[in-house]
Amino acid sequence: MENSPAISMNGLIGPTIMLVFAIGFIWVWWVDRRHLHSVILAAACALFGVAMLSQVLQWPSGIGPNALFSGVLYTLAVVLASEGMLRRASKRLGFVAGIALTAAIMISLWYFAYVQPNLLARIYVQNFSYGAVLLVVALRILPTRNTGRADHILFWVLLAFALHFFPRTLLTAKRSLPTLAMAPGDSLFWQTLQLSLSVMGAALALTVLATILTDVMNELRQDRDLDGLTGVLNRRGFEEQADCHVKSRRRAPLALIVCDLDHFKQINDTLGHHVGDAALKAFGGMLRKCARASDIVGRIGGEEFALLLPHTDIAGARDLAERLRSALSSDVHSIHRQDVRLSASFGIALKNPDDDLATLLMRADRHLYGAKQAGRNRIMSDPVQASSYVDNTGSVPSSPAPGI
Repeated sequence: MENSPAISMNGLIGPTIMLVFAIGFIWVWWVDRRHLHSVILAAACALFGVAMLSQVLQWPSGIGPNALFSGVLYTLAVVLASEGMLRRASKRLGFVAGIALTAAIMISLWYFAYVQPNLLARIYVQNFSYGAVLLVVALRILPTRNTGRADHILFWVLLAFALHFFPRTLLTAKRSLPTLAMAPGDSLFWQTLQLSLSVMGAALALTVLATILTDVMNELRQDRDLDGLTGVLNRRGFEEQADCHVKSRRRAPLALIVCDLDHFKQINDTLGHHVGDAALKAFGGMLRKCARASDIVGRIGGEEFALLLPHTDIAGARDLAERLRSALSSDVHSIHRQDVRLSASFGIALKNPDDDLATLLMRADRHLYGAKQAGRNRIMSDPVQASSYVDNTGSVPSSPAPGI
Protein backbone atom coordinates (compact mmCIF):
# COMPACT_ATOMS: atom_id res chain seq x y z
CA MET A 1 0.00 0.00 0.00
CA GLU A 2 1.52 3.30 -1.12
CA ASN A 3 0.55 6.38 -3.12
CA SER A 4 0.61 6.65 -6.91
CA PRO A 5 0.34 9.62 -9.26
CA ALA A 6 -1.78 7.68 -11.71
CA ILE A 7 -5.46 8.69 -11.76
CA SER A 8 -7.90 6.62 -13.81
CA MET A 9 -11.46 5.41 -13.68
CA ASN A 10 -10.16 1.92 -12.93
CA GLY A 11 -8.65 3.30 -9.74
CA LEU A 12 -12.12 4.30 -8.55
CA ILE A 13 -13.54 0.77 -8.77
CA GLY A 14 -11.98 -0.44 -5.53
CA PRO A 15 -13.11 2.52 -3.39
CA THR A 16 -16.61 2.32 -4.85
CA ILE A 17 -16.90 -1.39 -4.03
CA MET A 18 -15.77 -0.80 -0.44
CA LEU A 19 -18.28 2.01 0.04
CA VAL A 20 -21.06 -0.22 -1.32
CA PHE A 21 -20.12 -2.90 1.23
CA ALA A 22 -20.15 -0.26 3.98
CA ILE A 23 -23.75 0.54 3.04
CA GLY A 24 -24.54 -3.20 3.07
CA PHE A 25 -23.21 -3.63 6.63
CA ILE A 26 -25.18 -0.59 7.80
CA TRP A 27 -28.31 -2.08 6.26
CA VAL A 28 -27.78 -5.37 8.11
CA TRP A 29 -27.42 -3.48 11.39
CA TRP A 30 -30.56 -1.48 10.60
CA VAL A 31 -32.48 -4.75 10.15
CA ASP A 32 -31.16 -6.35 13.35
CA ARG A 33 -29.68 -3.95 15.91
CA ARG A 34 -28.16 -6.82 17.90
CA HIS A 35 -25.27 -6.97 15.41
CA LEU A 36 -23.19 -4.00 16.51
CA HIS A 37 -20.17 -5.56 14.80
CA SER A 38 -21.90 -4.74 11.49
CA VAL A 39 -21.45 -1.02 12.24
CA ILE A 40 -17.78 -1.60 13.05
CA LEU A 41 -17.29 -3.50 9.79
CA ALA A 42 -19.15 -0.77 7.88
CA ALA A 43 -16.71 1.80 9.28
CA ALA A 44 -13.79 -0.45 8.28
CA CYS A 45 -15.04 -0.72 4.68
CA ALA A 46 -15.67 3.03 4.47
CA LEU A 47 -12.20 3.88 5.80
CA PHE A 48 -10.59 1.35 3.47
CA GLY A 49 -12.42 2.85 0.49
CA VAL A 50 -11.50 6.42 1.43
CA ALA A 51 -7.86 5.37 1.91
CA MET A 52 -7.77 3.87 -1.59
CA LEU A 53 -9.42 7.00 -2.96
CA SER A 54 -6.88 9.29 -1.28
CA GLN A 55 -4.06 7.42 -2.99
CA VAL A 56 -5.74 7.48 -6.39
CA LEU A 57 -6.55 11.20 -6.16
CA GLN A 58 -3.26 12.10 -4.40
CA TRP A 59 -5.05 13.98 -1.67
CA PRO A 60 -3.57 15.46 0.38
CA SER A 61 -0.74 16.28 -2.00
CA GLY A 62 2.84 15.53 -1.12
CA ILE A 63 4.54 12.22 -0.47
CA GLY A 64 4.71 12.48 3.32
CA PRO A 65 1.20 13.89 3.99
CA ASN A 66 -0.42 11.42 1.61
CA ALA A 67 1.49 8.47 3.02
CA LEU A 68 0.47 9.32 6.58
CA PHE A 69 -3.14 10.23 5.74
CA SER A 70 -3.83 7.08 3.70
CA GLY A 71 -1.77 5.06 6.17
CA VAL A 72 -3.84 6.02 9.19
CA LEU A 73 -7.06 5.28 7.26
CA TYR A 74 -5.79 1.86 6.14
CA THR A 75 -4.57 1.04 9.63
CA LEU A 76 -7.84 2.04 11.30
CA ALA A 77 -9.71 0.02 8.67
CA VAL A 78 -7.69 -3.11 9.43
CA VAL A 79 -8.02 -2.62 13.19
CA LEU A 80 -11.80 -2.06 12.95
CA ALA A 81 -12.24 -5.02 10.58
CA SER A 82 -10.34 -7.20 13.05
CA GLU A 83 -12.48 -5.96 15.94
CA GLY A 84 -15.69 -6.55 13.99
CA MET A 85 -14.82 -10.11 12.98
CA LEU A 86 -13.67 -10.96 16.50
CA ARG A 87 -16.83 -9.48 18.05
CA ARG A 88 -18.94 -11.64 15.78
CA ALA A 89 -17.11 -14.63 17.30
CA SER A 90 -17.75 -13.24 20.83
CA LYS A 91 -14.11 -12.21 21.19
CA ARG A 92 -12.34 -8.85 21.34
CA LEU A 93 -9.27 -7.14 19.99
CA GLY A 94 -9.71 -4.47 22.64
CA PHE A 95 -9.43 -0.67 22.64
CA VAL A 96 -5.93 -0.60 24.13
CA ALA A 97 -4.59 -3.18 21.67
CA GLY A 98 -6.17 -1.31 18.76
CA ILE A 99 -4.64 2.00 19.82
CA ALA A 100 -1.24 0.37 20.39
CA LEU A 101 -1.27 -1.26 16.94
CA THR A 102 -2.33 1.95 15.24
CA ALA A 103 0.31 3.99 17.06
CA ALA A 104 3.13 1.51 16.32
CA ILE A 105 2.34 1.39 12.61
CA MET A 106 1.88 5.15 12.27
CA ILE A 107 5.11 5.96 14.12
CA SER A 108 6.97 3.65 11.74
CA LEU A 109 5.34 5.27 8.69
CA TRP A 110 6.17 8.74 9.98
CA TYR A 111 9.79 7.74 10.56
CA PHE A 112 10.22 6.36 7.03
CA ALA A 113 8.37 9.33 5.50
CA TYR A 114 10.18 12.20 7.26
CA VAL A 115 13.17 11.11 9.37
CA GLN A 116 14.62 8.56 6.94
CA PRO A 117 12.49 8.63 3.77
CA ASN A 118 12.25 5.12 2.35
CA LEU A 119 9.39 3.97 0.13
CA LEU A 120 10.18 0.25 0.41
CA ALA A 121 10.32 0.43 4.20
CA ARG A 122 6.88 2.09 4.32
CA ILE A 123 5.48 -0.57 2.01
CA TYR A 124 6.93 -3.40 4.09
CA VAL A 125 5.70 -1.87 7.37
CA GLN A 126 2.14 -1.50 6.15
CA ASN A 127 1.71 -4.74 4.24
CA PHE A 128 3.51 -7.00 6.69
CA SER A 129 1.77 -5.40 9.68
CA TYR A 130 -1.69 -5.75 8.15
CA GLY A 131 -1.02 -9.31 7.06
CA ALA A 132 0.22 -10.25 10.54
CA VAL A 133 -2.76 -8.65 12.32
CA LEU A 134 -5.30 -10.36 10.05
CA LEU A 135 -3.46 -13.67 10.35
CA VAL A 136 -3.76 -13.51 14.14
CA VAL A 137 -7.47 -12.72 13.80
CA ALA A 138 -7.94 -15.71 11.47
CA LEU A 139 -6.27 -18.02 13.98
CA ARG A 140 -8.43 -16.63 16.81
CA ILE A 141 -11.65 -17.39 14.92
CA LEU A 142 -10.43 -20.83 13.87
CA PRO A 143 -13.65 -22.83 13.43
CA THR A 144 -14.35 -26.00 15.37
CA ARG A 145 -16.18 -29.13 14.31
CA ASN A 146 -19.45 -27.75 15.68
CA THR A 147 -19.34 -24.40 13.86
CA GLY A 148 -21.31 -23.86 10.68
CA ARG A 149 -20.17 -23.87 7.09
CA ALA A 150 -20.23 -20.07 6.93
CA ASP A 151 -17.61 -19.87 9.69
CA HIS A 152 -15.33 -22.27 7.83
CA ILE A 153 -15.62 -20.28 4.60
CA LEU A 154 -14.93 -17.02 6.45
CA PHE A 155 -11.82 -18.51 8.07
CA TRP A 156 -10.30 -19.68 4.79
CA VAL A 157 -11.08 -16.44 2.94
CA LEU A 158 -9.64 -14.36 5.79
CA LEU A 159 -6.58 -16.62 5.98
CA ALA A 160 -5.96 -16.25 2.23
CA PHE A 161 -6.40 -12.47 2.44
CA ALA A 162 -4.01 -12.21 5.38
CA LEU A 163 -1.33 -14.41 3.80
CA HIS A 164 -1.44 -12.71 0.41
CA PHE A 165 0.14 -9.54 1.84
CA PHE A 166 3.49 -11.31 2.23
CA PRO A 167 4.24 -12.91 -1.18
CA ARG A 168 2.59 -10.06 -3.12
CA THR A 169 4.77 -7.47 -1.40
CA LEU A 170 7.99 -9.50 -1.61
CA LEU A 171 7.51 -10.40 -5.28
CA THR A 172 6.47 -6.96 -6.58
CA ALA A 173 7.77 -4.16 -4.35
CA LYS A 174 11.55 -4.40 -4.50
CA ARG A 175 11.59 -5.56 -8.12
CA SER A 176 9.58 -2.61 -9.47
CA LEU A 177 10.39 0.12 -6.92
CA PRO A 178 14.17 0.16 -6.41
CA THR A 179 14.85 3.84 -5.74
CA LEU A 180 11.62 5.75 -6.24
CA ALA A 181 9.97 8.09 -3.77
CA MET A 182 6.45 6.98 -4.67
CA ALA A 183 4.89 4.03 -6.47
CA PRO A 184 4.17 4.85 -10.15
CA GLY A 185 0.78 3.85 -11.47
CA ASP A 186 2.20 1.61 -14.17
CA SER A 187 4.48 -0.31 -11.80
CA LEU A 188 3.97 -4.00 -11.16
CA PHE A 189 3.58 -3.27 -7.46
CA TRP A 190 0.84 -0.69 -7.89
CA GLN A 191 -1.15 -2.71 -10.43
CA THR A 192 -0.93 -5.87 -8.31
CA LEU A 193 -1.87 -3.92 -5.19
CA GLN A 194 -5.00 -2.45 -6.77
CA LEU A 195 -6.03 -5.82 -8.20
CA SER A 196 -5.50 -7.72 -4.94
CA LEU A 197 -7.24 -5.13 -2.77
CA SER A 198 -10.18 -4.82 -5.15
CA VAL A 199 -10.67 -8.54 -5.73
CA MET A 200 -9.58 -10.15 -2.46
CA GLY A 201 -10.78 -7.27 -0.30
CA ALA A 202 -14.20 -7.46 -1.95
CA ALA A 203 -14.22 -11.24 -1.53
CA LEU A 204 -13.50 -10.91 2.19
CA ALA A 205 -16.12 -8.17 2.65
CA LEU A 206 -18.68 -10.25 0.75
CA THR A 207 -17.89 -13.33 2.83
CA VAL A 208 -18.20 -11.44 6.11
CA LEU A 209 -21.46 -9.83 4.96
CA ALA A 210 -22.88 -13.20 3.88
CA THR A 211 -21.82 -14.74 7.20
CA ILE A 212 -23.57 -12.02 9.20
CA LEU A 213 -26.68 -12.39 7.05
CA THR A 214 -26.58 -16.11 7.84
CA ASP A 215 -26.37 -15.22 11.54
CA VAL A 216 -29.39 -12.92 11.19
CA MET A 217 -31.45 -15.59 9.43
CA ASN A 218 -30.51 -18.21 12.04
CA GLU A 219 -31.45 -15.85 14.86
CA LEU A 220 -34.75 -14.95 13.22
CA ARG A 221 -35.48 -18.65 12.77
CA GLN A 222 -34.56 -19.26 16.40
CA ASP A 223 -36.76 -16.38 17.56
CA ARG A 224 -39.58 -17.85 15.50
CA ASP A 225 -39.15 -21.37 16.86
CA LEU A 226 -38.31 -20.73 20.54
CA ASP A 227 -40.78 -20.21 23.36
CA GLY A 228 -39.78 -16.93 24.96
CA LEU A 229 -40.87 -17.89 28.48
CA THR A 230 -39.40 -21.36 28.95
CA GLY A 231 -36.49 -21.35 26.50
CA VAL A 232 -37.58 -24.60 24.83
CA LEU A 233 -38.97 -24.90 21.31
CA ASN A 234 -42.48 -23.67 20.67
CA ARG A 235 -44.99 -25.96 18.97
CA ARG A 236 -43.95 -24.94 15.47
CA GLY A 237 -40.26 -25.43 16.18
CA PHE A 238 -40.84 -28.72 17.95
CA GLU A 239 -43.01 -30.16 15.19
CA GLU A 240 -40.57 -29.05 12.48
CA GLN A 241 -37.58 -30.74 14.14
CA ALA A 242 -39.45 -33.75 15.49
CA ASP A 243 -41.04 -34.47 12.13
CA CYS A 244 -37.59 -34.99 10.59
CA HIS A 245 -36.78 -37.68 13.19
CA VAL A 246 -40.15 -39.39 12.89
CA LYS A 247 -39.85 -39.58 9.10
CA SER A 248 -36.36 -41.02 9.32
CA ARG A 249 -36.09 -44.54 7.98
CA ARG A 250 -33.40 -45.56 10.47
CA ARG A 251 -34.41 -48.72 12.31
CA ALA A 252 -33.99 -47.45 15.84
CA PRO A 253 -36.45 -46.92 18.70
CA LEU A 254 -37.98 -43.47 19.09
CA ALA A 255 -40.05 -42.50 22.12
CA LEU A 256 -42.24 -39.47 22.73
CA ILE A 257 -43.07 -38.11 26.19
CA VAL A 258 -45.91 -35.64 26.57
CA CYS A 259 -46.22 -34.06 30.02
CA ASP A 260 -48.51 -31.54 31.61
CA LEU A 261 -48.35 -29.60 34.90
CA ASP A 262 -51.16 -30.67 37.19
CA HIS A 263 -53.77 -28.17 38.44
CA PHE A 264 -52.06 -25.36 36.57
CA LYS A 265 -55.22 -23.27 36.26
CA GLN A 266 -55.56 -23.40 40.04
CA ILE A 267 -52.00 -22.07 40.42
CA ASN A 268 -52.83 -19.15 38.13
CA ASP A 269 -56.14 -18.42 39.83
CA THR A 270 -54.94 -18.60 43.42
CA LEU A 271 -51.32 -17.43 43.25
CA GLY A 272 -51.36 -15.28 40.13
CA HIS A 273 -50.17 -15.58 36.55
CA HIS A 274 -46.67 -14.40 37.46
CA VAL A 275 -46.30 -17.48 39.68
CA GLY A 276 -47.75 -19.67 36.95
CA ASP A 277 -45.27 -18.28 34.42
CA ALA A 278 -42.40 -18.89 36.86
CA ALA A 279 -43.59 -22.47 37.36
CA LEU A 280 -43.62 -23.04 33.60
CA LYS A 281 -40.17 -21.54 33.32
CA ALA A 282 -38.84 -23.77 36.09
CA PHE A 283 -40.37 -26.88 34.53
CA GLY A 284 -39.00 -25.96 31.10
CA GLY A 285 -35.55 -25.52 32.65
CA MET A 286 -35.80 -28.94 34.26
CA LEU A 287 -36.66 -30.52 30.91
CA ARG A 288 -33.77 -28.76 29.15
CA LYS A 289 -31.36 -29.86 31.86
CA CYS A 290 -32.30 -33.52 31.62
CA ALA A 291 -32.37 -33.67 27.82
CA ARG A 292 -29.50 -35.05 25.79
CA ALA A 293 -28.08 -33.13 22.83
CA SER A 294 -30.04 -35.37 20.45
CA ASP A 295 -33.36 -34.95 22.30
CA ILE A 296 -35.96 -32.42 21.17
CA VAL A 297 -37.84 -30.48 23.86
CA GLY A 298 -40.81 -28.25 23.16
CA ARG A 299 -43.74 -26.47 24.76
CA ILE A 300 -46.68 -27.57 22.63
CA GLY A 301 -49.52 -26.06 24.65
CA GLY A 302 -50.21 -23.75 27.57
CA GLU A 303 -48.74 -26.00 30.24
CA GLU A 304 -48.05 -29.01 28.03
CA PHE A 305 -44.53 -30.04 27.02
CA ALA A 306 -43.10 -32.78 24.79
CA LEU A 307 -39.78 -34.60 24.62
CA LEU A 308 -38.80 -36.64 21.58
CA LEU A 309 -36.15 -39.19 22.54
CA PRO A 310 -34.21 -40.79 19.65
CA HIS A 311 -32.70 -44.23 20.29
CA THR A 312 -34.84 -44.65 23.41
CA ASP A 313 -37.44 -47.36 24.01
CA ILE A 314 -40.42 -47.38 26.37
CA ALA A 315 -38.37 -48.60 29.33
CA GLY A 316 -35.84 -45.79 28.91
CA ALA A 317 -38.56 -43.18 28.40
CA ARG A 318 -40.46 -44.37 31.48
CA ASP A 319 -37.26 -44.20 33.52
CA LEU A 320 -36.68 -40.59 32.49
CA ALA A 321 -40.32 -39.65 33.08
CA GLU A 322 -40.27 -41.19 36.54
CA ARG A 323 -37.17 -39.27 37.52
CA LEU A 324 -38.75 -36.05 36.27
CA ARG A 325 -42.04 -36.78 38.04
CA SER A 326 -40.31 -37.67 41.31
CA ALA A 327 -37.98 -34.66 41.26
CA LEU A 328 -40.82 -32.26 40.54
CA SER A 329 -43.30 -33.56 43.12
CA SER A 330 -40.92 -34.38 45.97
CA ASP A 331 -39.74 -30.80 46.55
CA VAL A 332 -41.47 -27.63 47.60
CA HIS A 333 -40.56 -24.97 45.06
CA SER A 334 -39.94 -21.41 46.18
CA ILE A 335 -41.41 -19.17 43.48
CA HIS A 336 -41.59 -15.42 44.05
CA ARG A 337 -41.17 -16.01 47.80
CA GLN A 338 -44.08 -18.42 47.85
CA ASP A 339 -43.86 -22.15 48.53
CA VAL A 340 -45.48 -23.98 45.67
CA ARG A 341 -45.99 -27.71 45.23
CA LEU A 342 -45.83 -28.85 41.63
CA SER A 343 -46.54 -32.16 39.97
CA ALA A 344 -46.94 -33.36 36.40
CA SER A 345 -48.59 -36.18 34.52
CA PHE A 346 -46.87 -38.04 31.69
CA GLY A 347 -47.97 -39.92 28.58
CA ILE A 348 -45.47 -41.96 26.58
CA ALA A 349 -45.71 -43.52 23.12
CA LEU A 350 -43.22 -45.50 21.07
CA LYS A 351 -43.02 -44.92 17.33
CA ASN A 352 -44.42 -47.73 15.22
CA PRO A 353 -43.18 -48.22 11.65
CA ASP A 354 -46.27 -46.58 10.14
CA ASP A 355 -46.55 -43.71 12.63
CA ASP A 356 -46.21 -40.08 11.63
CA LEU A 357 -45.75 -37.29 14.17
CA ALA A 358 -49.48 -36.57 14.39
CA THR A 359 -50.41 -40.16 15.27
CA LEU A 360 -47.50 -40.42 17.71
CA LEU A 361 -48.61 -37.21 19.46
CA MET A 362 -52.19 -38.41 19.49
CA ARG A 363 -51.29 -41.66 21.19
CA ALA A 364 -49.04 -39.97 23.75
CA ASP A 365 -51.81 -37.42 24.44
CA ARG A 366 -54.25 -40.26 25.00
CA HIS A 367 -51.92 -41.74 27.61
CA LEU A 368 -51.50 -38.31 29.21
CA TYR A 369 -55.29 -37.96 29.44
CA GLY A 370 -55.43 -41.39 31.03
CA ALA A 371 -52.84 -40.33 33.62
CA LYS A 372 -54.94 -37.26 34.41
CA GLN A 373 -58.09 -39.32 34.74
CA ALA A 374 -56.32 -41.80 37.00
CA GLY A 375 -55.48 -39.12 39.56
CA ARG A 376 -52.58 -37.08 38.07
CA ASN A 377 -48.91 -37.11 39.12
CA ARG A 378 -48.37 -40.40 37.33
CA ILE A 379 -47.15 -41.99 34.10
CA MET A 380 -49.05 -43.97 31.48
CA SER A 381 -47.53 -45.38 28.31
CA ASP A 382 -47.70 -47.91 25.55
CA PRO A 383 -47.20 -51.44 26.94
CA VAL A 384 -43.58 -52.12 27.72
CA GLN A 385 -43.62 -55.18 25.50
CA ALA A 386 -44.50 -52.92 22.59
CA SER A 387 -40.97 -51.57 22.85
CA SER A 388 -39.47 -54.95 22.02
CA TYR A 389 -37.55 -53.72 19.04
CA VAL A 390 -35.19 -56.47 18.00
CA ASP A 391 -31.97 -55.60 16.18
CA ASN A 392 -29.83 -57.88 14.05
CA THR A 393 -28.29 -59.49 17.12
CA GLY A 394 -31.66 -60.32 18.64
CA SER A 395 -31.14 -58.00 21.65
CA VAL A 396 -33.58 -55.39 22.88
CA PRO A 397 -31.94 -51.91 23.04
CA SER A 398 -32.69 -49.54 25.85
CA SER A 399 -31.17 -46.07 25.88
CA PRO A 400 -32.51 -44.09 28.80
CA ALA A 401 -31.86 -40.35 28.90
CA PRO A 402 -29.45 -39.02 31.52
CA GLY A 403 -30.47 -38.07 35.02
CA ILE A 404 -31.74 -34.72 36.19
